[in-house]
Amino acid sequence: MASQVPVIGAWYQDAAEDEIFEVVAVDEHAGSIEVQYVGGEVSEIDLDTWQQLLLLAAEPPEDWRVSYELSNEDSLSSDDVYVPENWNDPLMDIDSDTIYGLDDY
Repeated sequence: MASQVPVIGAWYQDAAEDEIFEVVAVDEHAGSIEVQYVGGEVSEIDLDTWQQLLLLAAEPPEDWRVSYELSNEDSLSSDDVYVPENWNDPLMDIDSDTIYGLDDY
């Protein structure tokens, strides 16, 4: 019996079926859990069925990116969000009075 709460991004092994999958979405209102298996197949499990499963925590397989069709080259480009150091600095919003290197003084 699965006493585990489904965690998005966590990997599990269904001991009865011997399949490894990742939880990719949880819809509490609909009572469903969306999982993606190592091969790329996406499936939906309702919460009642989830409670019946014999699940073990699992490590992501070495080739887990195959199901997302990612390659080594995809890891080279960063999707990180750029946040400037002075994001909240109000002085950054003030336009300079300098035109072509000359001041108003």
